[in-house]
Order: sequence, then C-alpha cells, then structure tokens
Amino acid sequence: MDADMDYERPNVETIKCVVVGDNAVGKTRLICARACNATLTQYQLLATHVPTVWAIDQYRVCQEVLERSRDVVDEVSISLRLWDTFGDHHKDRRFAYGRSDVVVLCFSIANPNSLNHVKTMWYQEIKHFCPRTPVILVGCQLDLRYADLEAVNRARRPLARPIKRGDILPPERGREVAKELGIPYYETSVFDQFGIKDVFDNAIRAALISRRHLQFWKSHLKKVQKPLLQAPFLPPKAPPPVIKIPENPVTNMNESGYLLDNPLCADVMFVLQDQNHIFAHKIYLATSSSKFYDLFLLECEESPDFSETQCSTDKTSRDFLSSTSHLETVDDIDDAILATLKTSNDKLSTPESDGTSKMLELETEEGSSARRALSSLGKGFVSMHKEIQINPVSNRTCPVTVVKMDSSVQPGPFKTVLQFLYAGQLDENEKDLTRLAQIAEILEVFDLRMMVENIMNKEAFMNQEITKAFHVRKANRIKECLCKGTFSDVTFKLDDGSINAHKPLLICSCEWMSAMFGGSFVESSNSEVVLPNINKTSMQAILDYLYTKQLSSSQELDMLELIALANRFCLPHLVALAEQHAVQELTKASGNGIGVDGEVLSYLEWAQFHNANQLAAWCLHYICTNYNSVCSKFRKEIKAKSPDNQEYFERHRWPPVWYLKEEDHYQRVKKEREKEDIALNKHHSKRKWCFWNSSPLVA
Repeated sequence: MDADMDYERPNVETIKCVVVGDNAVGKTRLICARACNATLTQYQLLATHVPTVWAIDQYRVCQEVLERSRDVVDEVSISLRLWDTFGDHHKDRRFAYGRSDVVVLCFSIANPNSLNHVKTMWYQEIKHFCPRTPVILVGCQLDLRYADLEAVNRARRPLARPIKRGDILPPERGREVAKELGIPYYETSVFDQFGIKDVFDNAIRAALISRRHLQFWKSHLKKVQKPLLQAPFLPPKAPPPVIKIPENPVTNMNESGYLLDNPLCADVMFVLQDQNHIFAHKIYLATSSSKFYDLFLLECEESPDFSETQCSTDKTSRDFLSSTSHLETVDDIDDAILATLKTSNDKLSTPESDGTSKMLELETEEGSSARRALSSLGKGFVSMHKEIQINPVSNRTCPVTVVKMDSSVQPGPFKTVLQFLYAGQLDENEKDLTRLAQIAEILEVFDLRMMVENIMNKEAFMNQEITKAFHVRKANRIKECLCKGTFSDVTFKLDDGSINAHKPLLICSCEWMSAMFGGSFVESSNSEVVLPNINKTSMQAILDYLYTKQLSSSQELDMLELIALANRFCLPHLVALAEQHAVQELTKASGNGIGVDGEVLSYLEWAQFHNANQLAAWCLHYICTNYNSVCSKFRKEIKAKSPDNQEYFERHRWPPVWYLKEEDHYQRVKKEREKEDIALNKHHSKRKWCFWNSSPLVA
C-alpha cells in the first residue's frame, strides 16, 4: 500500500532504475548496497558467484527497503525503484525495460570481456527497447584494482577462472568507452562503500533532467543538475606487515635431557657401585644444584693442581697435535695423544719427579685440605680427580673430572636425579620413590625431594610451581656463568676479543653449534674456536639468546649485524626477534618525526640477502607507502635497487599511478566545467539584462 502511495504523492518523483550487465559483475550486490545497506566482508564479496536477481517485490514486503528508497536529490523528493536483471545474453528483458527512467549499465573492472560486451551487446539492447532513456556506465568491483589477487583467487571456487593482474582495467578504459557512447561514467566498490551514492544520485539526476524536458511545467525540477563528476577513489594504505615470531623448534638435540643419554662434550664422570659409570656436564649440574655448584667450584678454587695440570695437559695436547700433523685421520691423532698423556701422567706419578705425587686424587693424603673441603660437602661424595677419558659418543680423548660416589648412591635413583637436574621434570609414574627421596636428600636436591613428597601425598599438582621456580633459578645461574665464564669449556676467538662459553648449552640450543661440537670437526675437541668476521658485541648477543632465549638489550648492538650472524648460525627465531626489534625502533623514530627513509633503504637489501624476509617486507611496505617523499630525497638510491625491488615499488607504490592520472584528469575536467558554468551564467545574465532593458520602440 505504501509503495502505491509514492505514485500518488504530489512533488514526489518515482524513478524506475534498471540495472543490466554481464553475470558476476556485481549488479545485485550494488543494488543491495543501496536498497538494504548490505555490508559484507571482502571474501564474502569475492566468493563463488551465485546467480541472483533482486526482486522488485522487496518494496512491498520489506519496510526498511521501502524507507531507503526515499531520498532527496537537488531539493527534489524521489522514490527510487531498482530493477535487477539476468546477465545471460539470451534472456528476454523487455519487461524490465518497460517504462524505465534510467538504465545503469555495469561491467567489472576485473573482466575485460564485460566491458567489450557493453558496446557490442548491452548498449544496443538498451537503445532497442528504450531509445530515449538515459544510460549510466558503472565499473564495479573497484577494490580488485588494489586487492591481493592471490588471496582473492584462493577465496573463489576451485574451477573459477583466476583473476590475473593483466585483467584489471585502468579507469581510462571505462572512461573511453563512456565517451564513445556519450554517457557518464562512474566506478564503485561495495566492499569500500565507495561510489554507491554517486551512481544512484547521478542516475536520478539523469532521469529527472530527461523528465524535465517532457514535463516542463514541473517547476520543482528546475534546480536539478546534470550528472556530477566523480572524484577518483584513493585506495587506503595497506597495513604494515606484522612481524610474526615463530615457535622455537624443539628437536632431540634441543632437549637438555638428550645430552645425559648421549653425553657429547661430557666433562664429568660419576663412578658408582659395581664400577658403573655415568657421564654428565658440569654446567647443567652446577646451575641446577647448589651442592654440585660448590663441588665443582671447589675443584677450581681449592685445588690449584687441577688448573696447573690441566694447563700442562692442554699444552701437551697442542704441542703433540702440531708434531703429529702428518697423521692422516683424527682417530690416529687421538690414539697418539692418549699414549703421550698416559706417559706424562706416569712420569708425574714416579717418586723420582719431586717426591710429591701429582696424580689428581683428592684423597692422596689423609687429612689434606682438599679432602677436608670435599668431606665438608656432606655425604655422597668419596673422591674427585682428573683423568683423560675417551668420550663414549665421539670416541675422542678428553679430560674429565671423575667423581666417586658413596655406596649409598645407587645407579638407578641417581640417574633419575640427574635427569631431573637436566630437564627439571619428574615422571609421576616413577616406581622407586623412596630411594629417590633418599638420594635427593643426600645430594640436597630439595626441589626433587618436595616433588617426591607431593607425589606420595597425592598432591602432584603442586609440582608445577616447584618446576617453575626451578627453571627460574637455573636460568639466573646460567646467566651468571655466562657473564663470569664459570665452568666454561670453550673460548671463541673473535675479531676484537674472546668470549668463554659452554659446549653442552650450545649443543642443546643451536643445531649449527651441535654439528660443530658434536660431529667430526676439529672444533669438537678444541678448547679454542676461531670465528672470523664476528665482533664481540654481536657474539655476546648470540650467546645471550642461546642461553636465555631472549634478545639482548644492549644499546651498542647493531641489529643488522645480529641478523646476519643469526642467519649464519641458522637461528630463525632470533632473526625474527631482531626483525621485530628493528621495526619497533624504526616505527618509534618515524613517529617522533625523525627521518628514517635512508635507514630503511639501507635495511632493505641487507635484510633480503640475510633471509630477514619479514624485515624486508616491512621495508618494502614503508618505501611504497611513502614513495613520493622517499623518491624525492633518494632518487639515485631507489634507481640503484635491484630490478625486482623497482618492479615491486611501481606495482605497490601509494598513491598508485592510476590514481595520480585520474586525479589529474578530474582536476582538469573540473576546471573546464567551472569555466563552462561561468560562461553559461554570464550568458543567462546577459539575456536577462537585454530582456529587462529592451523597449517596444527599440524593438
């Protein structure tokens, strides 16, 4: 009933607008955007096309649609009735064309064929059925001009024809066809809600002007303007890429418990009852247990013979290595070293040397200071000395600290204690909890003792907090050992200094280090490793990360050098952290008004060369979104970039080239129209002056 009343209202102009065009060019979605204010996501808009036709009955059954059909254009009240049509060329649309006031002819800017059909099929059909009806040409799906076409094609149905970059039509193509046909041209994007009002308001104007010529007595139509120009659409800036931090990959080599079963670079051997041997690593035990920390620290502080003999052993090894350079295999060298070291130890232990035995036994003389210090640690330890042993994994000879345990320490529970000290976890299904608690009590591993009690009391859920506190303390002790070089077993020789480190921690944290120290390389048995072209600050940051999994906050650290070094050591997680930090610093500086254009240009190809792909993508985005300012200052640097980068700049620069051309055309045509309007107003003013100043006699 309300729909019929619009036809009867005085001074309310009812406009019938017919929308035609090929299938899947966006006709129905354009109509729904105007009639229903429908807003959809981009991927809903670009999903599989379902042939639909907007039903004219919606004006009768939907009050909201009826209300939105009413509008005021140039002080004229109108009621807009939209008619959708099939896009199939063979369908009969003569009923839709009947008594139409304006026709909106649509094509898709991503489908050149749809624009070709405008001239060859649609415009001829329109002029056949309604020759005097004004026509508006509309390019739909404008957002595809700057969209990510790969994402768009993924959202479409599998058998759909993919949209190619070459299919996207520039604005001048549509404008040329419109000029050839003598009709106005507009562009729309339902996704960006751009151009919808422009299209239908100017379609209404075209219809009202045509009606004014036929119904000249309607004075309220005198103020209707001819279809206005459409300002070009400036696409939004693409959002900057988000730096994603990947999960740190965890493999068997990354788990510290792996080293207990496969004791690469082991420097401790525990001797238990029945001559059972268990190899371990000082750095893991000392950072997990205060008692082991004191034990191994005692070796360094109260036993100067240890360090002196170790130094002489290392010197003998190095001298012998130089004298056996003719040997062909590493195993031959190891055998030779072992024979020489045994000979030197025999000489040291003979009474003829200096009357004092220098075998590395802490229990050589009863009541000695070293033995008293060892006994002060309490139960569990019997003796400790240095020996040359063959590593069971690498089959290399190396000095180890041999610790003989008390008979009360049994192999099974003791191995479980060591597993806890390495990994910080306890299996709830452990069978011999009583003996495990006893060993933990003897070795003063109180965290483990409490966890065993919780399991026995059915309160295992409380162990999570104990495990958390254990890892925090262990991390702090590892940091301390890194800073002081305590218990270190390798020294990195760098361009500007040296840094002490710990092979077991490096093996568990980095596959590159694991291959170097755990494989058949010479570095696996050396206490010094030369790393050329690396400075101390960058290497310290690498070690900080490998030990703590955190990025160093040193102000002297150069992020580009760190990225290059992290890529060299195959640490993608650290590369991502460095990329994130670099982007944050650049963004902060740019936000404070500090120019970073030149810095970003220098970052770009460095990041690409060292596989910092996220930082490179951010630099590309920054240069493209600030292309005019960057190019004005650094034109030579831009031209010096690789062809691939320059091609990327041209394709993704903002504002895009097509927009700049459209803006120039819009401003030029706008000035021409203003001149025409001024000239027309002068002409009308002159006619009025002549009319009022003319006299019958003169006439």
